[in-house]
Amino acid sequence: MSKKAFDKISEGLTEALAIARGEASPAKLHVPAEINVRAIRRAIGMSQDDFASAFGFSVNQIRDWEQGRSRPLGGVRAYLLLIKSCPDDVRKLLVVAAKDAEVEAAA
Repeated sequence: MSKKAFDKISEGLTEALAIARGEASPAKLHVPAEINVRAIRRAIGMSQDDFASAFGFSVNQIRDWEQGRSRPLGGVRAYLLLIKSCPDDVRKLLVVAAKDAEVEAAA
């Protein structure tokens, strides 16, 4: 094992012990491994097509997630949590970002 790998493992263990003792707060956001995409989509009252279109997914992704053929990975899970918490705000941000991209492309 390299010294760099050992140092990272040691740092993580030290942080975990401090958190367990209540001396520190976790530094990283916990994103659950499983996200119920169907429940999120239904809670905001959208069809699979509308949900995919509104939030930048393909319909096939939504279907695969909902039918258990695959699951959202990494940052996509965090994005889905944002959609679950504040879908209207996420949609507004996406509209603003699209307009900003158009302005940059025209310049």
